[in-house]
Amino acid sequence: MSQLIEPQPFQSHPDTLSRSELRRHLRRHRRALSFEQQEEAAEHLALNLLKNPDLHRARHIAIYLPNDGEINPHTYLDIARRKGIHFYLPVLHPIHEGRLVFSPYRDGTELTANRFGIPEPAFSKGLRRPAWALDAVLFPLVGFDEQGGRLGMGGGFYDRTFAFSRTRPRLAPKLIGLAHDFQKVKKLPVEPWDVPLHSVVTDKRRYRFNG
Repeated sequence: MSQLIEPQPFQSHPDTLSRSELRRHLRRHRRALSFEQQEEAAEHLALNLLKNPDLHRARHIAIYLPNDGEINPHTYLDIARRKGIHFYLPVLHPIHEGRLVFSPYRDGTELTANRFGIPEPAFSKGLRRPAWALDAVLFPLVGFDEQGGRLGMGGGFYDRTFAFSRTRPRLAPKLIGLAHDFQKVKKLPVEPWDVPLHSVVTDKRRYRFNG
């Protein structure tokens, strides 16, 4: 296995950067990883996900396809499928702007790039699974801290889609952010619309949050 690289130092300390500057820095760092480094990170991530108690009883899990240097969950997906777990990909809702639906992701699922260039299955009312019917959601993070603060791409799709978890927590799936461990920063502000995470899992460890 190759040695995972450490990110290059920030020109400014991360805590002094704006959210947009921090997002740009962290995205650049993860895109700098080689294929071999990403594959090693994927293997370590899979081991940590397989040991994650939040997923032990999960049978319907939303996942993502990396396209911007995000840590890749494909190794975990390949193992978990053999255990009978069903996976779903997020699909941009064609009518409700800024929201996601989830369609089954199987071998041979036909994918088409959406307006952001991210491959997704075709929207289908008959095949989609409601957000509340998922057991867990694995989604990519740009940055995170040990208190549960998180930084995404800025579109707010997951926050809108899972806003119901604030008022109906018993219906909410386990919301689990995935990232390379070097994407952790000291402190991120929590915005009023941020849907809380249950945990973050990286290539090195799991961070679990209260609430």
